[in-house]
Amino acid sequence: MNLAYWLERAGRSHPDWPATACGARVVRSYGALAGRVARLAGALRGTFGLQTGDRVAIVAKNSPEYLEMLYAVWHAGLAAVPANAKLHGAELGYILEHSDARVCFASAPLDAKIAPHAPKSLERLIVVGSRDFETLFAADPVDVTARGADDLAWLFYTSGTTGRPKGAMLTHRNLIQLSHAYLAEVDPTQPGDPILHAAPMSHGSGLYIMPHVMRLGANVIAESGGFEPQEIFDVVRHWPRLSMFAAPTMVKRLVESPADCIAENFRTIVWGGAPMYFEDAVRALERFGPRLVQIYGQGESPMTITTLSRQDIAARDHPRWRERLLSAGRPFACLEVKVTDAQGRALPAEETGEILCRGDVVMPGYWNNPQATAASLKDGWLHTGDIGAFDADGYLTLKDRSKDLIISGGSNIYPREVEEVLLRHPAVREVSVIGRPDREWGEVVVAYVVGEAAAKDLDALCLSAIARFKRPKDYVFIEALPKNNYGKILKTELRALDAKKGAGS
Repeated sequence: MNLAYWLERAGRSHPDWPATACGARVVRSYGALAGRVARLAGALRGTFGLQTGDRVAIVAKNSPEYLEMLYAVWHAGLAAVPANAKLHGAELGYILEHSDARVCFASAPLDAKIAPHAPKSLERLIVVGSRDFETLFAADPVDVTARGADDLAWLFYTSGTTGRPKGAMLTHRNLIQLSHAYLAEVDPTQPGDPILHAAPMSHGSGLYIMPHVMRLGANVIAESGGFEPQEIFDVVRHWPRLSMFAAPTMVKRLVESPADCIAENFRTIVWGGAPMYFEDAVRALERFGPRLVQIYGQGESPMTITTLSRQDIAARDHPRWRERLLSAGRPFACLEVKVTDAQGRALPAEETGEILCRGDVVMPGYWNNPQATAASLKDGWLHTGDIGAFDADGYLTLKDRSKDLIISGGSNIYPREVEEVLLRHPAVREVSVIGRPDREWGEVVVAYVVGEAAAKDLDALCLSAIARFKRPKDYVFIEALPKNNYGKILKTELRALDAKKGAGS
């Protein structure tokens, strides 16, 4: 089963329906989109000579062309490697090399950021919207290449504790299951319903392209391609019954915006990527009404582990409403979820342990990383590394992240990756990076440093090697890091010290 069949079907049955839009302007109908995808797929197979299963990277800002590239890759029987456009050129170079991508589509000026780090395995770097890009659509169209349900469709790169990103292999089966789960339990979608991609299409928001294509929905992008509340509300005015996926910080900005909004035009606002403060969720409910849904997932089980429904979020009269609003909801029907102890034994309600899940939405493993696959997938269960507990009613509450993941503004940041960069400075003897709770961003990155380096020099070092959003917002210089008897740095003590520092103690 190839996901591209959904677009081909839509192009045949409803060729005049809106498929992509920019602001209030329809860019492509389903017939036009399907035709361009078939021709671009022809160029990938014929002009470029790509073979079934080859990888094609997409390093691009949100745009209507994103769907053309993504679906052309699938149409041609290839695998997509969407990458975060905010990453540093060196980080993107690693993803291109590790995935062995032969072709990369990049938005301008991201191509200039990639070029110095492009591996030898990359044969072509094509700028989206350029003359070379548009020339590809003159190729002869080809039929959809048949693919098996377990064939690779999307390499979802997620940061790892070793400082190197891992490529979660998402198959056509995984993405089909995700799409059905979305439509059944998150956001029932009618033909013609629009979705606004305000979060990156390379990650969470992009994973919701498929269910909307399945249901003949319109994929809408703001004119700026980014996220500004006034612009979002303008788009909502033009597109009734609009849904969008957003990180909690984005929802908070929408709530706090003084701009006028027709809340009734929102069909659904899905939040995920991090928990939301109770007060912020209440304020969002007050402004937008019963249109909010929460999801909890990982790249390895994309957007699909648990969900907190709009009914639960809006049920103020329920005796456990507050507890449920603070939870991540109930498991999706398409997979099993359990909380276990260190030996993998299932724990009863109210006891805290690691969250495990299994089902057809869970990845089969990491690309070219059998060691990481073996560590994460055991006896068919995905070990999420997240810590949580079920209540007696089956609602899961997240307690902590055992891998020390920092989530800032919905973006995942792993301390080890930042630490490795900071340790390159000759005046840094030791460093430990933690997340500091922050009302606006959820968490911000803080580096505790032993050494004589200047904060401005460390900042410059980070900006030269990793994405801007990963760099520390604060550098705290101390004489020694807290350690146990084995010399392991105790991040728990650092967090306690940081909390006291913030409280002014």
